[in-house]
Amino acid sequence: MKITKRIWPGVIEHYRKFLPVTEKTPIITLKEGNTPLIFSYNLSKLLGKNFEVYLKYEGLNPTCSFKDRGMTMAVSKAKEAGSLAVMCASTGNTSASAAAYAARASLDCFVLIPKGAIALGKLSQALIHNAKVLAVNGNFDDALSIVREITKKFPITLVNSLNPFRIEGQKTVAFEICDVLGDAPDFQIIPVGNAGNITASWKGYKEYKKLGIIKKLPKMLGFQAAGSAPIVKNKIIKNPQTIATAIRIGNPASWKGAVMAGDESGGLIDMVTDKEIINAYKFLASKEGVFVEPASAASVAGLIKLAKSGYFTHYTLNIKQTVRIVCILTGHGLKDPDRAIKSVKAPRVIAANTRAVLKEMGY
Repeated sequence: MKITKRIWPGVIEHYRKFLPVTEKTPIITLKEGNTPLIFSYNLSKLLGKNFEVYLKYEGLNPTCSFKDRGMTMAVSKAKEAGSLAVMCASTGNTSASAAAYAARASLDCFVLIPKGAIALGKLSQALIHNAKVLAVNGNFDDALSIVREITKKFPITLVNSLNPFRIEGQKTVAFEICDVLGDAPDFQIIPVGNAGNITASWKGYKEYKKLGIIKKLPKMLGFQAAGSAPIVKNKIIKNPQTIATAIRIGNPASWKGAVMAGDESGGLIDMVTDKEIINAYKFLASKEGVFVEPASAASVAGLIKLAKSGYFTHYTLNIKQTVRIVCILTGHGLKDPDRAIKSVKAPRVIAANTRAVLKEMGY
């Protein structure tokens, strides 16, 4: 019996015909994409009969976040253009991804981070990949402003989501969801920080629909953290605050794209509190076995909030067929190990004997 080897080539090669690349484009890949779509028994049960909830676990990308989908495109095109360096502002995940793909492409990588506002797991990634990381006395928006100024004046490629190739790569998450489900879900729920991800997902769905690959479009439901919700509050937040560092952004680069996605799809952009985020974070780990960083849990926190408010009730009443919901989980829990440790009790110290262990076990 002959065994056929099927090796995932990465999102550019797999979705090449949907992406702005040519035969001359050097493909810089770490085999990103092809992340699992996990059925959630507990969340489906919470919503009731006829509902299916799926978790798109983007934390299983090479650098453990969804950013890799866009970065493979951004760095490949930077390499094609003859750039010698890339640069980004970051709350963590972008820096980790940019540094890894730059290393793969033999490019220099420069990163500006807000001082004291980046999780250790992410910072360690950028540093080990040999990026030049500088902390600025300011927030993410200050850092991005400096990056934009520098990359306009010097031959350095900006790889934040302002780079259109980042959006092109990130739209592949929508393709993968549709390929697995056979059509678009009825709802996609997603955390919103710099807002490139919701913008990209919506672009992907619309392209698949235009080509006739899917029959319908989902309602896009985006969630910001309450202390960092400029889109919801319709104003720039100068000092955003949330434990979900990945979405601690007061002036999203893709603000208009996020609003468009919500409006065009008949969805919404809303917010959840840090308490709701942490509850969802712990729920995913303890009930579903899925460990995510806090920002990722904003999508599930949003789902739970909408379920409690009765948002989905009329779908139960008016739709007989199955209603499918996909929550995007943007990053792995090991991105922010300190938050995990703070969220649980420390192990008890007991005597080193079987009797003591069995007692604690309840046997």
